[in-house]
Amino acid sequence: MKFNKWTVGLAAVGVVSLASAARADEKMSALQTALSNTTFSGYVDTAATWRPGTDQTPAGGPNLPGYSFAKNDGFSLNAVDIAIDKPEDDSPWAAGYHVEWMVGPDAVVTTPAGANTGIRQAYLTLRTPVGNGLDWKVGVWDTIVGYESNSDPLNPNYTRSYGYTMEPTTHTGVLATYKINDMLTVQAGMADGSNVAGGPGGLNGVSTIESQKAYMGDIQFTAPDSAGWAKGATMTVAIINSDGTGAANPGSTSLYAGMTLPTPVSILKIGSCFDYLDIHNGHIAGNSSDDSIWNIAVYGTVQATDKLSFNVRGEFLENEDAGLATPGNVYTKGTAMEFTGTIQYNLWANVISRLEVRWDHVGHHNVFGSSSTTGAAFRQNDFLMALNLIYQF
Repeated sequence: MKFNKWTVGLAAVGVVSLASAARADEKMSALQTALSNTTFSGYVDTAATWRPGTDQTPAGGPNLPGYSFAKNDGFSLNAVDIAIDKPEDDSPWAAGYHVEWMVGPDAVVTTPAGANTGIRQAYLTLRTPVGNGLDWKVGVWDTIVGYESNSDPLNPNYTRSYGYTMEPTTHTGVLATYKINDMLTVQAGMADGSNVAGGPGGLNGVSTIESQKAYMGDIQFTAPDSAGWAKGATMTVAIINSDGTGAANPGSTSLYAGMTLPTPVSILKIGSCFDYLDIHNGHIAGNSSDDSIWNIAVYGTVQATDKLSFNVRGEFLENEDAGLATPGNVYTKGTAMEFTGTIQYNLWANVISRLEVRWDHVGHHNVFGSSSTTGAAFRQNDFLMALNLIYQF
């Protein structure tokens, strides 16, 4: 074994032995080999928000719209995200891992027994040589449904949609992915517990009845190069069915269909998605039928330059049963809609900068208004302006 001159010199004066140096070098080589393909990434997400007409005392102020992470006037640290990845190689029995920590008010993390672990995802990736290769995720991983990601930098807008709010966020279990060909990919998985919309499942948490699980699957289609201007278009259809334990934790079924589509105008891309959430209340005393809510969203992006883009989103939501109503939530029985416009310009290196305006309107009930005892007027409309800055590394 070859040693550098510094090590030989230390050995000559008795500070180290060549045998110990050899063992240390072997351990370092093994560590370097293990970490050779490991990558680190993450982001810091901040914002400033202004909602005109809501500058009132906290006790009497109007309620916020019911979408995830809605905030009133002020400055905010939204989330800090750090991820470590060791991707699979090309071998038939490849293995890797993904570990992701997330902290902050907007963090999507697993919460066993009410304790915030900071873990958003932590899973092994394993490949088995079946057909074209069957890939597995084992651990905690992001849900398979949704147009928007748990990672804010990956979304076209700063604020979250009603559709995202309806969907589960993470699961603890196993997910299999199989690529049939360049156009079709399928996924199927099983996870612990009932993960009803709006919250991550507990880390290693199970339902009261341990046999109750969540089952899921999807089909993803990608348009081939032969599709001309539509090449790269994607369409996904997915379902998640979660067993429940009764009134305190009813089961649910989430249905999702979404697509992204390039257009003949090269700088324009459009997308749309449909979410349907059914709460399994039929077996609960006093509630003979299920509660349901559905939402449809349309997205558009104009990539004007490498740094400048314009992103819009419009949504319409309908809650068909008051059983899903919560104080201050747009899910009160009736309808809601929103329109969001976002200008994104990447002025600094590695920084996403967004200026966003949003309008929310509720067709029934004044859920954006405060109690009549406070003297504040009821409102059916909510307006927002926000500046969002995200540094990615």
